[in-house]
Amino acid sequence: MRIILSIVLLCLFLVDVSHAQYQNSEITTFVLVRHAEKVDDSSDPDLSPEGYKRADQLARMFEMIKIDAVYSTNRVRTTETVRKLAESNALEIKSYDAQTPEETAIQWIEEYRGDVVFISGHSNTTPAFANALLGKTHFDSSFDESDYGNLLIITVTDTGTSRLLHLRY
Repeated sequence: MRIILSIVLLCLFLVDVSHAQYQNSEITTFVLVRHAEKVDDSSDPDLSPEGYKRADQLARMFEMIKIDAVYSTNRVRTTETVRKLAESNALEIKSYDAQTPEETAIQWIEEYRGDVVFISGHSNTTPAFANALLGKTHFDSSFDESDYGNLLIITVTDTGTSRLLHLRY
């Protein structure tokens, strides 16, 4: 039921984005997720079987949406979380520096004007990137280390107005 509700909310949000695009506003959409469940606590672990199931679910949720770019930190768990999504859009996964949220957000907003960009990060970096893309502090801290279900959709208009839709998947 939660998945269905999330999909309905996502569709309503995207209808709003489409409406704005129809009115000649340029909307850039950023989708941010924390990597899926990892197999262990080593320095660069792969996804667990549950993590691969979550990554498959993520790819299915977005299979009807054209993604223009996919970014991941240079870690196995973040890359594997978005691999199927990138492959289904015939895209290579690009790496980004998780330590520079403000600079990177400015670059992405300029480079991907009007596009949809998918970003896979970590519990301690995804909230910081969301804040940078929003242009304000919405998240005060990292996501809980045991929480893998946050799905953030941020839209930025060509006038700089930003909106956040925070879903669970």
